[in-house]
This record gives sequence, structure tokens and C-alpha cells, in this order.
Amino acid sequence: MATRVTPARGFGAIRLAIASVAFVLVAAGCATSDIPSAVPPPPSVGPSLAVTPAVGLTRGEIVAALGAQNLVLADSQAAVRPAEAPMLGAAPRALYQVLLPKDPTRGFIVVYEFADPGRAAAAATEQQAYLGTGPGRVQRPQGTVTLIRQVGSTVILYEWLPAASQDPSAAGIQAALETLGTGYPVPN
Repeated sequence: MATRVTPARGFGAIRLAIASVAFVLVAAGCATSDIPSAVPPPPSVGPSLAVTPAVGLTRGEIVAALGAQNLVLADSQAAVRPAEAPMLGAAPRALYQVLLPKDPTRGFIVVYEFADPGRAAAAATEQQAYLGTGPGRVQRPQGTVTLIRQVGSTVILYEWLPAASQDPSAAGIQAALETLGTGYPVPN
């Protein structure tokens, strides 16, 4: 006499096989591989652990200028990258943030370092020209105020949008930074 297969028993075996295959696929997806990724991780957007003397001196000047406006500067690890011309985009950089209690997501200042003051001046000039072009303009909201300042072999970049500012002390950042180094005006 032939064995009788019931539908419930046949479907149970199929379900078990499907569950087993699914488990193996999920487990394989969770496994790590020693094969290096084809895409390198993005470079750090915050200050490096070893700030160079030039950047340290510029930071000190920024702290002193902001102190005159009763503003405090802090290191930042935020993922902030302003519109940059090629020379700034390739330069080592440190990211700082002025503490704005009413607008904690703003107040970022970027300090870029170059080999000498001549390269810093060339980078600041390139950035000034870039922000006047179509690609440079579309990367910033209309009305953005951009300050480019050269201090020795460093370039300071600060951008803010007065119309969207929620903290009245934000204007003090611009006033403080305008006292440093050489300015490269950017038309709004």
C-alpha cells in the first residue's frame, strides 16, 4: 500500500526548505569580508587630532576676536563642507563652531592650511572668484554673506545667511572675523 502524503505535510517541508535558504542568505549578508572596499571612506571633515602650529595660531586669533564680541569658539566634528574652489577643497582643514544658543546648527568656521602665505593668497583669490561663478552661486542660498580672510599661511572661510539667522549674536561672528588678516570680498 502506498504511503499517503497529505497537503499539510508537503507544504510544511517546502516552508522549512524556504526558511532554511532564507536563514543562510541572511547569515551570509551579515558576514564580514577581508576584501577591501572599492570606495575609500570620505576624508575627515573635522579638525585633525594634531593641529599644526599655523592653524593653532589662527585659531587663537579667532578666539581672541570672538572674545571681544562675547562669543565662544569650539572644535567641531560636524559633517559640514561649504562650497569650495579646487585649492580649498584639496587643502587640509580644521572645522570650528561658534556656540550660538538660539541657533546651535550654525556658526561654522573653516580654517584651511597651505604651505606658505603665497599659496594661501592664491587659494583665497580662487575661492573669491569661484563664488562669483554660476556653480559657486548655486551652492549657497541667495543672500548668503561669505567672509574669506587670509591669516599667514591659512585661509578662514565663514558663511552665514542673515535673513535666516535665529541668534542675534551671529552678526558678531562676521564683525569679529573682519578684524583678522586680509579680506577677499565676495559680492552677495
